[in-house]
Amino acid sequence: MVLDCSINDFNEAKQVIVGGVNSPVRAFSSVGGTPPFIHHAKGVHLYDEDGNRYIDFVQSWGPLLFGHCDSEIEEAIIEATKKGTSYGAPTIAETQLAKLIISMVDGVDKLRFVNSGTEATMSAIRLARAYTKKDDIIKFEGCYHGHSDSLLVAAGSGLATFGNPSSPGIPLSVSKNTLVARYNDIESVKQCFEKSTNIAAIIIEPIAGNMGLVPAQGEFLNAIQKLCDEKGALLIIDEVMSGFRASQSGSQAFYGIQGDIITFGKVIGGGMPVGAFGGRKEIMKLLSPEGAVYQAGTLSGNPIAMAAGITALRKIERDPRLYERLETLANRLMDGFKEAAAQCEITLQTVVRGSMFGFFFSDVPVKNFDDAQNANKELFAKFHYGCLKKGIYLACSPFEAGFICTAMNEEHIDMTINIASEVFKEITYG
Repeated sequence: MVLDCSINDFNEAKQVIVGGVNSPVRAFSSVGGTPPFIHHAKGVHLYDEDGNRYIDFVQSWGPLLFGHCDSEIEEAIIEATKKGTSYGAPTIAETQLAKLIISMVDGVDKLRFVNSGTEATMSAIRLARAYTKKDDIIKFEGCYHGHSDSLLVAAGSGLATFGNPSSPGIPLSVSKNTLVARYNDIESVKQCFEKSTNIAAIIIEPIAGNMGLVPAQGEFLNAIQKLCDEKGALLIIDEVMSGFRASQSGSQAFYGIQGDIITFGKVIGGGMPVGAFGGRKEIMKLLSPEGAVYQAGTLSGNPIAMAAGITALRKIERDPRLYERLETLANRLMDGFKEAAAQCEITLQTVVRGSMFGFFFSDVPVKNFDDAQNANKELFAKFHYGCLKKGIYLACSPFEAGFICTAMNEEHIDMTINIASEVFKEITYG
């Protein structure tokens, strides 16, 4: 397989698209080389413009639980498109998908559809502030909740401080209401409450997927929920990545924690552009038109996304062993990676949550963003490139999760493990 053959496509894109990509991680800056430009995909495979084929463990960054071009979801999209692509008006499909989500996730009485995970988390925070009549929020280093201003915040001079903007264009007047704590460190959360009596909410990914895959510890989540109850703050559970991905009920299956507000992403739309946030009736009723909290979107509840989502969730609903099968494959993959690495005296930390997996080139288990940053990023880049040139498409950053889809089987997994073993040997022995 010849890599960097997409260089002409990439250079042409750079002439008209900032950085040549429409989402920064796609530029391969974390791993080097040229991103393959994808021509089409089917099932487990991606095919680039030069005809190279890859086993895809990114699956559009998670949403494609059933792989690329699933026939049932594809048919639902086509049939919906024939009726019209957008109405800007209510449809029965919105109600049907909402009922499915509510029936499958505890703690959601009502919800509101939006167009992305960023919109979902942004709106959830606005709603929490309105409900509590407080302004400050707590987020965690390494947790990504979209690119809205108040969430693109890095830790200040120390943890448990009001954050500084992590991107130009964000005023300090916005970031000053966001406190940053350390993931899996309850003392840093308590320090946030000591610094502010004006905290409206804590927002957290119980299964963090944007510093690599780093699950929260159960006792840590329980302590956070207790703190929220004591301090009158809401708990926002960000399931944009893990909702209907890690399990049918997202992180609830692993922790039993119900947030006051829960956010969802493109998994609920079968991979189409969609998001949602939901929670208890008394909170959700503050949204316009019932309440005064404004949120709107012309394409919210888009009929094509709704049709795809209904089909995807019904497929989940009728297959009670779906996540068990996917988790088995994920464990097989990670066990294989770990054994192959050990044979080359490379220490690899691995983790699996349902159909999600992650690995770090680190001597110690990764529990927070500091641990993730201390992992060997150069070794990851070499491993990524070695796998890519042999037809394995992994996330192009050490700070991303990987995903199993239903189109994968043991043959795909074992092929990937064999390639990983070859790459580890090439890295170690040349």
